[in-house]
Amino acid sequence: MTTLYLVRHGETVDNARQIMQGQTQGELSEAGYEQARQLAEQLSGEHFDAFVSSDLKRAIDTCTLLAAPHAMPIDTTALLRERDWGSFTGRYIPDLKNETWPDDIESLNELQARARRFLRYIKKTYPNQRVLAVGHGIINKAIQAVHYGKRMQQVERMSNCEIRVLEL
Repeated sequence: MTTLYLVRHGETVDNARQIMQGQTQGELSEAGYEQARQLAEQLSGEHFDAFVSSDLKRAIDTCTLLAAPHAMPIDTTALLRERDWGSFTGRYIPDLKNETWPDDIESLNELQARARRFLRYIKKTYPNQRVLAVGHGIINKAIQAVHYGKRMQQVERMSNCEIRVLEL
């Protein structure tokens, strides 16, 4: 059985400003770097066989800090990218509350299909290993929904640098 330690990246400048980041690179805030350093210290005594990250900068930076105490490289994958928010990207989140969703947002079906591909990738690439993977809020929620056979609304939101463990 593969054990997946699923982590959401540290707080970003845009998280703090309530800006919809989507698949933009993003930059960790000072608080985000501190969150990642604290989690790295907390996990420093744990054994991991691999570190995997979204290919977006905010996740790579978080994963790099988490992997450092283990002196291990990180692998990146686009499968862990955040949901593509289309023309909502870069907008102030509270302003989007009553907006009609544009057609260029990655659909829920597409997002969940990508989550399924990610879970298959992890099981195939890292069989019977302990893998720490850094993703984003919505893709992590989709991964958990697919894994547990739940609807997205049934999966609790992850905080920055929160970790959830899934047995695959």
